[in-house]
This record gives sequence, structure tokens and C-alpha cells, in this order.
Amino acid sequence: MSVQLLVNVLIGVALVGFLGYRQATWQYLDPARIWRTPMIMAIVGVVVLAQSGATITTTDVVFLGIEALITIGVGLTMGTITRFRTAATPDSKGRTIQSRTGWLGASLWIVLIAVRVGLDVLGGHLGAHLLTSTGAILLVLALNRAARAVVIDQRIPRGHGGDRSDRGDRSDRGDRSDRGDRTASGRATRGMMVR
Repeated sequence: MSVQLLVNVLIGVALVGFLGYRQATWQYLDPARIWRTPMIMAIVGVVVLAQSGATITTTDVVFLGIEALITIGVGLTMGTITRFRTAATPDSKGRTIQSRTGWLGASLWIVLIAVRVGLDVLGGHLGAHLLTSTGAILLVLALNRAARAVVIDQRIPRGHGGDRSDRGDRSDRGDRSDRGDRTASGRATRGMMVR
């Protein structure tokens, strides 16, 4: 195993570990941020790939395509299993909606790592060396986050932002900060997915 591959694997594991932890814990949801992260990753990935001057072979394209399809599928699944709830108190930015995918979402990150390592090893034997570059890793993660964002953006409970006028008055429905959220129609979801 080359030093570059080892460094890339360590960076990838650290980043995926961090993202996996964030998926397993309740996080305040910022609709702009769910798009900002994949955009930044994609831009940095493209810049790093352009600076590397690596030659792209047909084998590279095939393996990158396979990996892209898998990572998009995992991202769409993560978006689908995301749960929403209303926090008892807003954060410093006035946000009240929180989201998480739970341990299932975190386990999907492990699947993604395993698939990535497997494709790297197989692709390396077949001459696909672009997979191990930092730029390619960032682009794959950007695709995953973008696929997740597409689904979450459609599922965010509307009318539950930081500007809610009824934010301080929960007496009519009880404090559900630890049990879930309500849909736009007022039905309690009790921690289940909001559709």
C-alpha cells in the first residue's frame, strides 16, 4: 500500500466517521447548509483533480461511474430514512427543526467505505488509479451529500422554521422535542419519518 493511498484512506475514514456521527445524532437543520457542503466538496475535488494532472483512462471512468451510482443510491437512501423533530428551544440561529438518520444512516457510511475500499483494490489491479486520488474521494462524497440533499429538501417539514410565531407556546400540543414532530396537517409523527 502506497503512502498516498494510506493518507487518502485515513482522510476518508476520518471524514466518513465524522459524518457518520453527525447522522446518528440530532442536528439542527439548515436548508442552505445541506447544499453548501456538497458544493464545497465538489469544487475542492475538481480543483485537486485538475492540479494532479492525472491521466484518465477508460478503466478509471468505468470504476468512477460504478462508484458514483452506488454512492448516489446510498445518499438517496439516507435522505429517505432521515427523521425530523422540533426542538424545545431554537438554536442561536433561530432554527427549531432537527434531523438525523440514526444508526442505520451511520451504518450506511460503513457500507460506503467498504464498497469504496473494495473498488479501489479491484480497480488498482485493473489499472484504475484515479479512484485513490483525494479529488475523486471528495467528488464521490459530494455526490452522496447532494443525493441526500435532494431528498431531504423535498421532505423538510414546511412552516417549522426559526421564524415560527408559535415557537414559545407549546401548551396546546405538549412538548414533543423528544418524541418527534408534527406534519403540516398537525398530525404527530412521534419520531417517525415525515413524508
